[in-house]
Amino acid sequence: MTNKTLAILNQTAPFSHSSAKDSLDIALIMGSYEQPTCLYFHGDGVWQLVDGTQPEILGIKNFLKTFEAFSFYDIEHIYVCKQSLVQRGLKAVKSLAGITLLDEAEFAASLKQHHFILNF
Repeated sequence: MTNKTLAILNQTAPFSHSSAKDSLDIALIMGSYEQPTCLYFHGDGVWQLVDGTQPEILGIKNFLKTFEAFSFYDIEHIYVCKQSLVQRGLKAVKSLAGITLLDEAEFAASLKQHHFILNF
């Protein structure tokens, strides 16, 4: 593997379809191969960072619990769009290590620094 960086942009709610789970799987795989990977949450993707979701009620496995293992996969940088939180009335997100809240301009500038961007 090269040292090129990968950004994974999450823009979908966690249980609306498989995109969020697919994104998580790719992040963990890239992390296990020590590929520098950063996660970005924008738009409805910020719903993935809300504590207390109970998808088990709907018979869906709660894959969001895996977020707590990011540090084991060397995923240390997680960027969240502040405006996306405000627009959805969210005041807090999971307390994960490495979360940084960015305004829209900072978010876009940070995302542009990566060699590859996968959009989910």
